Amino acid sequence: MEYRKLGHSGFKVPALSLGTGTFGGKGDFFGAWGASDVKEATRLVDIAIDAGMTMFDSADVYSGGAAEEILGAAIKGKRDKVIISTKATFRLGDGPNDVGSSRHHLTKSIEAALRRLGTDYIDLFQLHGFDALTPVEEVLQTLDGFVRAGKIRYLGVSNFSGWHLMKSLAAAEKYGLTRYVAHQAYYSLIGRDYEWELMPLALDQGVGAVVWSPLGWGRLTGKIRRGAPKPSVSRLNTAVVANSGPQVDDEYLFKVVDALEVVAQETGKTVPQVALNWVLQRPSVANVIVGARNEEQLRQNLGAVGWALTKAQIAQLDAASERPKIYPYWHQAGFAERNPFPT
Repeated sequence: MEYRKLGHSGFKVPALSLGTGTFGGKGDFFGAWGASDVKEATRLVDIAIDAGMTMFDSADVYSGGAAEEILGAAIKGKRDKVIISTKATFRLGDGPNDVGSSRHHLTKSIEAALRRLGTDYIDLFQLHGFDALTPVEEVLQTLDGFVRAGKIRYLGVSNFSGWHLMKSLAAAEKYGLTRYVAHQAYYSLIGRDYEWELMPLALDQGVGAVVWSPLGWGRLTGKIRRGAPKPSVSRLNTAVVANSGPQVDDEYLFKVVDALEVVAQETGKTVPQVALNWVLQRPSVANVIVGARNEEQLRQNLGAVGWALTKAQIAQLDAASERPKIYPYWHQAGFAERNPFPT
């Protein structure tokens, strides 16, 4: 397993991490992802650790906290071998302060996450989304306090726009507070919006991408193909999941999958392994989160590392997945001499 620096920090993380959205399976949304109990989760964690995939990503809203509890049980006695990444901001409770990134909610959320995970520190804590109703100074001061107390080691965000992230980084610098070094963002061969602004920002400011849903919300598993029936087992078969994730035009999806199949045949790898390897080779990417309902899926995802696509294969996949840019990015692309694509 390759290890990479996490943004502008001295911390190294494995190229792949295991997401725990499949742990617990509570509710219609997460039940469609998977329902690993402690026994199965422990088996998956052990396989991951043996392969060098020592980072595990969770969030308080995953199965209403059950995913963190199961992860905590699965890593019991192995805390010194693993990296824990988790998140909070979204609503978890009915009260007016049970949501957001206020000092009140973050303090409550982080302390609860520590209890569920059975640990006294979190390696990487990320805001699950931007809270426009709480001053960024309050958010940063709260998180900085947890870092200074030793309860959090590194900070990150998730699903921020460029100005959200840059405003936060500027405030951290202004007040001498701990900076964000990671951005957990959606990025895949069928979701390349990250490249337009967030990738250049990440490279300029030293923020490593921790990629979620690198298989395009389950569309690049190799099971969805032109002219083939829908797979019988897929999160996309559940309306609440399919409708809440990124939407993709069928013809565009099939065009990308066609290109993936060609490269898969050339490399002797599977379609999802090729799709994951493409993401792993993109600028600014520090870590790619993969999910697994079972041991078979986990081992297949582990096959995405240890090899590399050729420049010609990357170019082929780039061409198949290229999409028209929105303004001002299409305009900036016309001046590549001054706005080159990140490398």
